[in-house]
Amino acid sequence: MKPKVFVSRLIDRDALDMIAEVAEIEVWGDELPPSYEVLLEKVKDVDGLLSLLSDRVDTTLMDAAPKLKVISNLAVGYDNIDITEATKRGIQVGNTPGVLTETTADIAFALLMAVARRVVEADRHVRKGQWKTWGPMILLGQDIHHATLGIIGLGRIGIEIAKRARGFNMNVLYHDVVRNEEAERQLGVKYISELNELLSTADFISVHVPLLPGTHHLIGVSEFALMKPTAVFINTSRGPMVDQKALYEALRSGKIFAAGIDVTEVEPISTDDPLLTLENMVITPHIASASVHTRRNMAMMAAENLLAGLRGEVLPNCVNPEVTQ
Repeated sequence: MKPKVFVSRLIDRDALDMIAEVAEIEVWGDELPPSYEVLLEKVKDVDGLLSLLSDRVDTTLMDAAPKLKVISNLAVGYDNIDITEATKRGIQVGNTPGVLTETTADIAFALLMAVARRVVEADRHVRKGQWKTWGPMILLGQDIHHATLGIIGLGRIGIEIAKRARGFNMNVLYHDVVRNEEAERQLGVKYISELNELLSTADFISVHVPLLPGTHHLIGVSEFALMKPTAVFINTSRGPMVDQKALYEALRSGKIFAAGIDVTEVEPISTDDPLLTLENMVITPHIASASVHTRRNMAMMAAENLLAGLRGEVLPNCVNPEVTQ
């Protein structure tokens, strides 16, 4: 008898076909994710769950799925899953690291360039019929070349951001809980031990740290107050890393020049959120990994994790390997 699997969103067809060869599969086909109540119903007799960040996988859900052997999250992050509880129950949890690193770095740098040079604002300017003439003081932005970039979190994505910055002859600083001397030698980046020093020095600040209890609202009122009035702030990590009300106030009052974010505290962001009223703000709908090539690779990796778990094997990308020890 084939094991049963629930896939909480439509993903790449080849990945679904791979799963269907060995399992009885049900796929949630709607654009919007299943509600928590629906998810509780769908996992009742499944052996495997392929989930997304929008799916809350907690104790109650695991209680509803007594046969569950493996949870394969189609994401690098897994803060939507209670890893401690899964480990207690012997459930392997997989993620999709590495494959989206460069694609995410691309969009982080795209946001940096867009807000620094006011590209989106300029596009709206033209579409609204406001472009009357060339003017020496119209839509002035900030130079990227030879500016100072401060990276918070020099992991895989942070390193790729640093590589891209080299092409613009930027001076790159970084702050992390762990110093990376090899990256310093290879990329010429400079370690800053105190976050406040980086915030007050950098012209551009890009956040690339995981969401943990200690990083919730890592950037808030006091941190924005330290930044230059010409600073550009970028966040492509997790929305709750930033106090969104503080970000709004910093942008509205001119404490910082502009911001570009791909994530928000609550997703999707409410259409009446005051951030959406600001011209010096660019928000994209969590599309950092949204290239055809990367999303396919993520789906295939998630499928491979799922199938390994169904076979009782160690997942290729397991976040709680102690389960199998």
